[in-house]
Amino acid sequence: MENKKAIKLIDEILENLDKTGINTETLIDDIKALRTYALEEQIPLVVKVLRYTYEHIEENNSFLIPILGDEPVDEEDMEEKEAASPVESLKYLIALIKNLKNKVNISDLKEYRDLLKEY
Repeated sequence: MENKKAIKLIDEILENLDKTGINTETLIDDIKALRTYALEEQIPLVVKVLRYTYEHIEENNSFLIPILGDEPVDEEDMEEKEAASPVESLKYLIALIKNLKNKVNISDLKEYRDLLKEY
């Protein structure tokens, strides 16, 4: 994202996730605020991913999408990934939004969008 306030908000969200984990009260409001910046910058993928994210957190009181991996995953690895912290997966998703010029970030955001949509 280009907006300095949006970048600052991303940093705050990541810092709060480190400190308090998934605190739904502030987290959902922060994600909604970040979504307004994405709307202003007209980035439909980010707008959609953020909406799916806060709706998912509202429904589940957590972030239940496993962190994305680089390689194909077998069953044993999948169990390990699912056991990984919801905070780590959410931090990764939020961090992706910081640099949208990176094609891998866009690809991973699309994957998160699809996983959230299917959940």
